[in-house]
Amino acid sequence: MRLLLLLICFPLVTLAQNTAVVNGLVVDENDKPLAGVLVNIIGRSTSVNTNDSGRFSISVPVNRQVALLFFAEGFNSTRKTLFLRPGEAETITVKLAPFSGQLDPVIVVNPNKGRREPGRITIDPSRTQFNPSPVSGIEQLIKIFVGSNNELTSQYSVRGGSYDENLIYVNDFEVYRPYLVRSGQQEGLSFINPDLTGSVRFYNGGFQARYGDKLSSVLDISYRKPKQFGGSAYFGLLEQGIHLEGISSGKKFTYLLGLRNRSNRNLLGSQETKGNYVPSSSDIQALLTYQVSKQWEVELLANLSQTKFTLFPEESKLSSSVFSPFFTANLAVDIFFEGQERDEYQTGFLGLAATNSPNKDLTLKWMVSSFSNNEQENIDITGAYLFGERDFDRSQSTFGLIVNPLGAGVFQNYARNRLNIEVFNASHKGSMDFGKHFIQWGQSIEQQRIIDKLHEWEYNDSAGYSLPYNPSVLAMFKTLNGKTNIDIMRLSGYLQDNIQFKDSSDFILNAGLRYNYNDLNREFLLSPRLGVSFVPKRWTKDVVVKASAGIYHQPPFYRELRRYDGTVNTDLKAQKSWQLSLGADYNFKMFNRPARIQAEAYYKGMWDVVPFDIDNVRLRYFGENMAKAYATGIEARLFGELVPDAESWVSMGFMKTKEDLQNDFYRVYRNAAGEVITAATTDQKPVDSTAFGVGYVRRPTDRMITFGMFFQDYLSTNKNFRVYLNTLYGSNLPYNIPGSIRYRNALIIEPYIRVDIGFSALLLDPEKSNRRSHSPFRNFKSIWASLEVFNLIDRPNTISYMLIKDFANNVFTMPNRLTPRLLNLKLVAKW
Repeated sequence: MRLLLLLICFPLVTLAQNTAVVNGLVVDENDKPLAGVLVNIIGRSTSVNTNDSGRFSISVPVNRQVALLFFAEGFNSTRKTLFLRPGEAETITVKLAPFSGQLDPVIVVNPNKGRREPGRITIDPSRTQFNPSPVSGIEQLIKIFVGSNNELTSQYSVRGGSYDENLIYVNDFEVYRPYLVRSGQQEGLSFINPDLTGSVRFYNGGFQARYGDKLSSVLDISYRKPKQFGGSAYFGLLEQGIHLEGISSGKKFTYLLGLRNRSNRNLLGSQETKGNYVPSSSDIQALLTYQVSKQWEVELLANLSQTKFTLFPEESKLSSSVFSPFFTANLAVDIFFEGQERDEYQTGFLGLAATNSPNKDLTLKWMVSSFSNNEQENIDITGAYLFGERDFDRSQSTFGLIVNPLGAGVFQNYARNRLNIEVFNASHKGSMDFGKHFIQWGQSIEQQRIIDKLHEWEYNDSAGYSLPYNPSVLAMFKTLNGKTNIDIMRLSGYLQDNIQFKDSSDFILNAGLRYNYNDLNREFLLSPRLGVSFVPKRWTKDVVVKASAGIYHQPPFYRELRRYDGTVNTDLKAQKSWQLSLGADYNFKMFNRPARIQAEAYYKGMWDVVPFDIDNVRLRYFGENMAKAYATGIEARLFGELVPDAESWVSMGFMKTKEDLQNDFYRVYRNAAGEVITAATTDQKPVDSTAFGVGYVRRPTDRMITFGMFFQDYLSTNKNFRVYLNTLYGSNLPYNIPGSIRYRNALIIEPYIRVDIGFSALLLDPEKSNRRSHSPFRNFKSIWASLEVFNLIDRPNTISYMLIKDFANNVFTMPNRLTPRLLNLKLVAKW
């Protein structure tokens, strides 16, 4: 507890106020002094003008990043960022270029703005280029902060929430994922193309009213707006891609194009289930903008993606060791397959936006978009298995074989599932800057159409008996049948105000209200949200203190509506929560280089919760508002440069999340002697029973400890040789026992530990002046080659369990493992 308090309170240590002085000279392109240049501290009202000699002197805050803006009529503005200690005097010279008619504006932003928002983490998208990970993308960087249990998927859980509780925006358009995906093996490319990404804002809680109706997080992506022609290409064993960007000669039209292709065949071929894997995923994206006039700009965002997964399984050999005072064995199951699986997922997105800026204070934006998703699953696989003890004695001829059979059986999985989702959206957003007030508003109308047909069943035969056993009827072990044709109209909107108190902007308050209504369950929801941040004016430490409170709702969508048996609950209400957070952000010097600590504590209380189970990446909901839950924890992150110009970071979190289901009672039966009747004594007649309530149990996402680290370094004698290390740790997760009330989520998945490392070498220097005019690489900026080692420690992480019965009807769990160690080569070129 003392450690947790220290992480929150450490940045709040106060010392006496001090200042530093910046002295300088402002000159033109001919080094002639400029008089009357305005020198302003961004985010504060303090400013001075240069004298007739072009000189100035200004007092600035200490131990924090300070940005000075230099402005003079007829010249392009420029900005200088400084970090000074108490009593320090810095002398600078600033050169202003004459205004050429094509203004390259200086974006006047308070350097504390990103730090002022509760829950916000700013991520550099260029880190994805060299981050060693089997699945590249922005989401893999997010997992370093929030944790992961599956390297094959781009989905993630935030503060105990499900994968469906995360919002994703690209250029203000909300984007979606496929819904029928069962495992990371089937998953294709993420919508977000890192090569096109300009900025990444991730909120792991406490987000403002302008963001939509989900419970856990927001990933807000902005694609770049090109300023010149350029591009990049990369070629790896797992993924290939190319992107082009440019601007017209009149600088009114810009284009950003991306094409990617991915095949996990090399990755999946090393898994425990052997067979012929034929996975493929590709997409094409485009962002086109046109400056109609000084006040109007039009933008078009388009995406087309297709993923196919084909599997002809042959065999699978799973093993697990059991150690106890009463029983020790090397348990294993050998499965021999026949059949195949063919899945296909197609998504298309088209968004059109028009932005009007009548003046520098008012911005109006109108958007329309269409999203279509077509998915199909075709599975017909039969497996015959033998369960028992495996011989691991290499000196024996039976090495690797099952020598003591404990169970045998046959199963068949069959599925013919179809899903079509269409979402049409029209919305308006606006903002108005009144100086001390920055008001934002928005209104959206959305039509969702869901058409699906599910037909799947599982047949189990154990020791010659069909399960569940019924001598007169051939019963399926599991069945799922359903047809859905639903149209949902949703209305949502928000109004929020960002209020600055005092000229120094020491205290900022963000207050907003969001509403949501849908005609499926006719539920009208109001979500007030509040965020505050404070920069202590009298403290010498560069600290921002921030807090948030709010009500968050998540109206049901496709997966939440469907029950386990395939029926749809159209009366399902939105899941609801109230959330609190308190944290601090502290900038300081470490090894004489910039460093930063973020820490935040949070609590989420939830009601009308729809419980769910996780099997690999597939979410199965109960389809009823039948639980209440909570999540609480603390997170801390350290950003720093162990070597210059190479930022690394470490993230650690502690969390607990539990749920209490309604009517989760179980009975204990006793015989006439008062003894408890067990599975081994079912032939006895019960005469009495006692009901017990289960109470709060761990949620499927309950992970007490998460740790992530991204580290980069280079040779001290040559920066062209670099190393990148990605480390993830997550403590154990619960896993549900199907059909069990008493032992819900009682199984344990062992901790997830993964280390990926990459080595990169610069093959072509960015300095073009060293190249000959006839060189084929004269227009390239750089070329890098990378060698990546995935799962460096070769840890067999578990993603789920297979439940096996022996001849005595005892149930055993056999782990389904993730990927082993694997090498990857990649070449990255930019021009």
